[in-house]
Amino acid sequence: MSNCNCGGVPDVSRIIYPCNGCADVGEVSDQVCRQLRREGFAQASMSCITGVAAHMQPFIDAAKKANQVVVIDGCPVGCAKKVLEHVELSPVSYVLTQMGLEKGKTEVTQKVINEICYKIKADFINSSK
Repeated sequence: MSNCNCGGVPDVSRIIYPCNGCADVGEVSDQVCRQLRREGFAQASMSCITGVAAHMQPFIDAAKKANQVVVIDGCPVGCAKKVLEHVELSPVSYVLTQMGLEKGKTEVTQKVINEICYKIKADFINSSK
C-alpha cells in the first residue's frame, strides 16, 4: 500500500465484485456491493466481473491495480472468486450462504443488505485486512 500525501494513513484502493448470480443470494451480493461502494468502503467506479471473465484487459488491469480486491459470492460455487483467480488474483472472499443466508429462501430486503454490509465492514476492522 502507498502512503497518502499527509504521510499518515495508508491509501487503500479497494475494489469489490459481486457474483451477480440469478438466485436471491446473487441479488443480495450485487446490492451489498453497490451499498458498500456508496458508503465509501470500495471505489465508486468498479470494474465489471463480467469484463474480467471475458478477458477484457482494461477490466483485468483495474482489478490488478487495486490494493485490495474483495469478492462477494452468493453461494459456495464461488463463481466470482474463480473468475478473479483465473487472472491470478487472490481476493478477500465472502460467501453469503456461509454468512447465514439460505439460497432460494432469502428475501432481498434492505435489512438483509444492511446486515451483510455491517458484517463485512466489521470483519475488515477486526482483522485489519
